[in-house]
Amino acid sequence: MRVVARMTSDGQAVERLRDYLRTLTPEARALLAAELERGILAGEESPGNELILQELRRTIPVAGPPAAARMGETARMFFVPVEPFAIDDAADHKRAGRIARVSLDPLWGWIARDLMPAETKALGADIDRALLANDRLKAEQRTRALQDRAILRIREAMASVTGDEKARRRLVVQVGTPRALEDLATLTGILENRDLLNELARRLPSHLRTFERDQIDSVKLLLESAIAQKAQSGASLAKADVFLYGFILIMGRLATPWQLIRIATRAAETDEAARIAETPYGRAVTIVLGEVECLVNDLRNDLKTHRPVTSLLKNIHDAARGLRTEIDLSGDSPWSRQLTAIRTEVSNVLRAEIETTPGRVRRLLRPRPAKEIVPGSQLDETDVAEAEMMVEFVGACRIYAHELAVNEMTMRSYTELQNYLESGTKVLLDSLRQAGDTDRAFRHSQMDAAIRFCRCVFGADYAALLGKAAEIAAQTTGFERKSARA
Repeated sequence: MRVVARMTSDGQAVERLRDYLRTLTPEARALLAAELERGILAGEESPGNELILQELRRTIPVAGPPAAARMGETARMFFVPVEPFAIDDAADHKRAGRIARVSLDPLWGWIARDLMPAETKALGADIDRALLANDRLKAEQRTRALQDRAILRIREAMASVTGDEKARRRLVVQVGTPRALEDLATLTGILENRDLLNELARRLPSHLRTFERDQIDSVKLLLESAIAQKAQSGASLAKADVFLYGFILIMGRLATPWQLIRIATRAAETDEAARIAETPYGRAVTIVLGEVECLVNDLRNDLKTHRPVTSLLKNIHDAARGLRTEIDLSGDSPWSRQLTAIRTEVSNVLRAEIETTPGRVRRLLRPRPAKEIVPGSQLDETDVAEAEMMVEFVGACRIYAHELAVNEMTMRSYTELQNYLESGTKVLLDSLRQAGDTDRAFRHSQMDAAIRFCRCVFGADYAALLGKAAEIAAQTTGFERKSARA
């Protein structure tokens, strides 16, 4: 513990801490988390404890079985209204109005263990009996009662820690999720508006391929009607929550999620950012910007793990372009600054990958003297596949370069790839013609890799011609090779 605490005392704390925690086994990480939680609950103050817990929780919940597999029927029914807002993301995500699916089990554990154990046990038994008797209506009524009590108790718990930092930290530890207070606020917001949101979800089209004027007006009317109906019923109404969760429901039905911003421009009857922000519908723009930030984070992670990112690039590009063309972000506004920061972050994420791709290709295809080649060896298929994916990636960046703020670097790398492949494949063909028994397999593998790269850069026809040339070169007899050398 003292070693870990020391690791949090300098400017490079987080990275060094993550490196250290990655060396621990899952069991050791779980034990460490349990010890830290016990210490905080006992009132012990130690520098770095919250940071360490936050990093541990990034991996511990994900490592276990899915929450749905661990929770009983009572918990599953309790979280039914949450389902449209649950996401398969890390527990420490920053998406407004969403709850990570891996956080549901810790939330239920806190409710049943610490918040209202007696009510949970009693109502849970009623729900189980109703389900055994196939009385779904009674089970739903008991679940609703449990949800209503949970809303009140959660509100009370959150109010009790206001202004008390020590109590706040203790509550965070008890709940056990990285975004404990945000998760609780989201959960209560969804449960309080569950009827309105359920009715809105029922009446919304299941799929909106395009979100144009007629569809926007229809959806807007549904949302406003639902809000008016709840207001007339005398129920408490937090319009900000209703718009937030309503927009998330709508976005889930859109084929192109960024088009949610159109409901904001339509409602404000302008594309001026300042005037849109003054309306409740401005929240739609904030939600879309938050989703784009999450896409950028996914892009970073997928590049690190060598997963294809072309669809992510397209989604980020389309959203950035849509935001810039449908809303006037020319002035200085929070939205324009946020979009600028997103584009800068994308450029930073892509830069290293774009600029190093030509080097990856050169290392794989560079001509080698026969004495450097192990007899019968070939290029590693994983290395070739990763390089091919990166060549495709640079090509995709070239298409989306302007919106992603990577225009210059992308054109430079793509031109470098074109020039090297055009000249390098001729050298590889000559090497294949002159290959002997010991180096022929390696020369073949280089030629095959070059054909794959050329398909990405020059197209299928060019790659097919190059493949035929390679076949001819491979069939050259020893006599012809000697003649060529002569």
